Amino acid sequence: MFPLRDENPTTRRPIVTLAILALCAFAWFGPQQGLSEPMTVDGGELPTIDEQTAFTFEQAVIPCELTTGEALSAAEITSTLRGAGTCVDGDDPFVADKNVWLAAITSIFLHGSLMHLLGNLWFLWIFGNNIEDRLGAIPFTVFYLVGGVVATLGHVMVQPSSTIPLVGASGAIAAVMGAYAVWFPDAPIRTFALFALVDIRARWYLLVWFVFQFFTGSDSRVAWVAHVAGFVFGLFIAGVIRVTRPERVGPTRPDQVDVLDSTGGIGRGPLPHPSDRFRRTDGPFTG
Repeated sequence: MFPLRDENPTTRRPIVTLAILALCAFAWFGPQQGLSEPMTVDGGELPTIDEQTAFTFEQAVIPCELTTGEALSAAEITSTLRGAGTCVDGDDPFVADKNVWLAAITSIFLHGSLMHLLGNLWFLWIFGNNIEDRLGAIPFTVFYLVGGVVATLGHVMVQPSSTIPLVGASGAIAAVMGAYAVWFPDAPIRTFALFALVDIRARWYLLVWFVFQFFTGSDSRVAWVAHVAGFVFGLFIAGVIRVTRPERVGPTRPDQVDVLDSTGGIGRGPLPHPSDRFRRTDGPFTG
């Protein structure tokens, strides 16, 4: 099920969301494409690593580095490239000046492929602007970055000895999606599914997305636990804000209770839905 857009207007320009989109694109087309020097590891026993792979080892978060507190050694990088991918030697860091803790932030803006980048940016644009609209620029920035770090820690907890770099905004975006499920459960998501266009309530679309994470193949190299951790974090924070700061997601206008408004029934409102044909129904679909 591929989302095309949501019917959920905002009240302000999503400056931070646009900035994140730009930073991720810049990182992929700039530094990740050749601003690092090639690496030669293990005394030349392996071919020289290309610039993009070198940049990934230098800048990306790696579970083994977080659990040991220091960068990978040449032996560990060699082991990773040969397919082992576990901590074998914590001595003599190959990238001596790497800040392994800062890498947990920088990795959120890096991606493994062009398709990885485009997919993440698309989901961020669909769901991120509404969360920024509710939180405001600075709180949204904090929420996004902390969500990404929590997602990373979730991955590290299940693979603490992994030496495979973790890159991508997926965990942070999953946190955004979790908040969207709490604040805009009835917002229609225009979705391409089974060769047809359908409008699915956000709560059902995001529930299906969440459940499918647990069926990710072990050989897919997708850090699905990071997705789950980020999503749960978003659910929790949005739920706490809904209870403690209800003015941020105040009730809709009483005379519009039967209209599927853009806020899903609990947004700041009143923002009438752009199309009168969307009415409340009991099922997952709208119309």
